[in-house]
Amino acid sequence: MTDQHGELDAALERVIDAARAHLAAVRAAQGRIDDDAVWQAYVTLNNASFAYDEQLLDAFGEVTPWDVESIDPDEADERFGGAEGVEATDPHPRVISVRQRRDYRVPSVSALIRAAEAARREGTPEEDEPAAVEGVGEAVLELLQSGDGSLSALDVPELEPLDGVVMVSEVGTPVDLESFDDDDPVGPFQPAADDRLVGRLDEHPFLELDEEHDHAH
Repeated sequence: MTDQHGELDAALERVIDAARAHLAAVRAAQGRIDDDAVWQAYVTLNNASFAYDEQLLDAFGEVTPWDVESIDPDEADERFGGAEGVEATDPHPRVISVRQRRDYRVPSVSALIRAAEAARREGTPEEDEPAAVEGVGEAVLELLQSGDGSLSALDVPELEPLDGVVMVSEVGTPVDLESFDDDDPVGPFQPAADDRLVGRLDEHPFLELDEEHDHAH
């Protein structure tokens, strides 16, 4: 029984040491997502907790509140592409480029501008008078800026969606926006020589609506 007590004390100390190491790794990561050191410390803490729980059960038939399962350390290394000093075998680049284009018809310019001005007023302090929206292009930009910045912000009755296209590519390096002028309409979208097109998705919104209408009848 003395040996069991000693083993339990040692197992508990391993849990405490692992918890301290995990906290130190979390602090050092400063909120970084998928930090390798945090993950490795998590695995160590998990397995130390699992081992202590198992030993407590064997010795006294008691359990801890920790509902954990053992994690294979080798699989934990693969979580980040391999152990330290081992080159990752993933053949794919880490940067994916998604290029999207969608065209819209404007049934009523005045209606679109009114919608954009309403969105601008909502984002302007009450004591300030918002500037007038001048033109269709500025109206669309206002709707994008007032929304989440994605094309879903343009899903409004004042815009009639036409065909669009989404292209997904594997690229060697991410885009450097500072290297293009603000009025450059091509540069940021121009594929590099070593980019690899993975696939293209064509969007036909009116074709989809027609099919839904036919099924309804």
